[in-house]
Amino acid sequence: MKTYTAASIDALPQRQRANLMNCASGLRSALLVGTRSSTGATNLALFSNVFHVGAAPALIGMIARPKPQGTERRSLDNILATGCWTLNHVSQCWAHLAHQTSARYPSDRSEFEAVGLQEEWLEDFAAPFVSRSSVKLGLTLEQHTPLTVNDTHLLIGRVQLLHCPAEMVRDDGTINLAGVDPSVACGLDSYHGVQSAERFAYAKPNHPPERLD
Repeated sequence: MKTYTAASIDALPQRQRANLMNCASGLRSALLVGTRSSTGATNLALFSNVFHVGAAPALIGMIARPKPQGTERRSLDNILATGCWTLNHVSQCWAHLAHQTSARYPSDRSEFEAVGLQEEWLEDFAAPFVSRSSVKLGLTLEQHTPLTVNDTHLLIGRVQLLHCPAEMVRDDGTINLAGVDPSVACGLDSYHGVQSAERFAYAKPNHPPERLD
């Protein structure tokens, strides 16, 4: 067993510290963020810091990292400029293409074209979806909060569009994501498949856990 303190974490080399802390919070959904600039150029980037905020209204949050000096953060810039973006679930069988979007391509080259993923435009939504993705969401910006604690940006979007295969949606509204070979990320370079799911009934104080079929 190895124990890290705040002081020993801070003392680690930058890359080692980043790898350690990106893994420590556990597995997270690997999602491709599709955006379009105010001039019409498309962009695609892999994010794993995406989380549920609420269902009424339907809100999803996302953390965008700060810009390293001399570089661009086109996803963040595009979202702030146009007020919309897409979230596209990544399947394990093409996680390598999603990972490749993290390469620093020139600003005049779309990651869609660079990695071989096709744009898809749905319901006149103003940002591009990934055609190959089975589950896609379109969001509009509801709140943007710069976080002074580490210069990251909290973006909260309202779900305007959810597109997924009808057979994946159960009668109770849950989505069987295991049926589309989802990829989950750990750290900055590791992608894991999801083989199965175990479901339980709503927990009550005086009842033991009840498995659902």
